[in-house]
Amino acid sequence: MFDLIHLQDVTVKFHDKDVLSNINLTVKKGQITTLIGPNGAGKSTLVKVMLGLHKAYSGTMSRMKNLRIGYVPQKLKLNDSLPLTVDRFLRLAGRYSTQERLESLRLVGAENLALNDMHKLSGGENQRVLLARALLQRPDLLVLDEPAQGVDVQGQIELYTLINTIRQRFGCAVFMVSHDLHLVMAQTDEVICLQHHICCSGAPEAITKHPSYIAMFGQTAQDTLAFYHHEHHHHHDLSGDAVEGDPESCDHSHCSHNSTHNQKHGH
Repeated sequence: MFDLIHLQDVTVKFHDKDVLSNINLTVKKGQITTLIGPNGAGKSTLVKVMLGLHKAYSGTMSRMKNLRIGYVPQKLKLNDSLPLTVDRFLRLAGRYSTQERLESLRLVGAENLALNDMHKLSGGENQRVLLARALLQRPDLLVLDEPAQGVDVQGQIELYTLINTIRQRFGCAVFMVSHDLHLVMAQTDEVICLQHHICCSGAPEAITKHPSYIAMFGQTAQDTLAFYHHEHHHHHDLSGDAVEGDPESCDHSHCSHNSTHNQKHGH
């Protein structure tokens, strides 16, 4: 894996107050990185720096030459009085053919939404369309700002699974901003915990045990993330339930946002 973006000692000040302090991080090709932290921790500012939208900082940032970034914003404000179909919305992204637009929707399982009204989409449908728009340019890096906001739990599981599938298919990196780790944990490679500075970073299993994470989110958050290792001959569907008959054994880490999943497997 090679580096797509590297930040070294990046500091951002607003009115002489550090919003970001000495940030050092690297985004690698093919890796999913999740940035977590409470409201006001500087997450959005860090994303703006990485996207090149905020240039008033000290320190250095290097990016791969001709880096293509697909950005999925936290919220999209549309004028309710303007009629706008999904396909028309995708056409606003640039000169892409009808086939390219449909293929992008197909990649995110939303081809049936092409003629739907953007104003009437559910939270999950909206996120899929925004993701399809970001994929039109075949990005090297997908930046997702709170992608699961306004999406129900089942929709979040499906969304994170889809993001992981896209990463595997295109080999792109994913940099995801979240306010918690409940459901992203199973689909992320590295977690960065931010509170104006990087409190801790590393593999998900290690982060949930880190004193800085527990201090920031509380012991309850650590307890509800039930990790386990297992070896068995089944796989899981999108709801987390076991599906028998998978010929390949499973030997990896999972997390659950409650303990019932552990009880099903006797862990």
